[in-house]
Amino acid sequence: MEIWLAIGFVALAMVLLSVRLILRKHGRFSSQHISDSPLMKRHGIHCATAQDREARRVDSNKIDTKNM
Repeated sequence: MEIWLAIGFVALAMVLLSVRLILRKHGRFSSQHISDSPLMKRHGIHCATAQDREARRVDSNKIDTKNM
């Protein structure tokens, strides 16, 4: 009896957790990626990977002071 009760609770939890997914248009959630947020784009904030890539990019206009 207890096993069926546990299975029932798990099934109910799964149904309740999927209600939003079922009722959404096209059955998709909006992107949770920080670069896809309009507010973050306005502030110039990107994901950490993109910001790290930008910081490590070699700037062709940079003056090399080591060889002067």
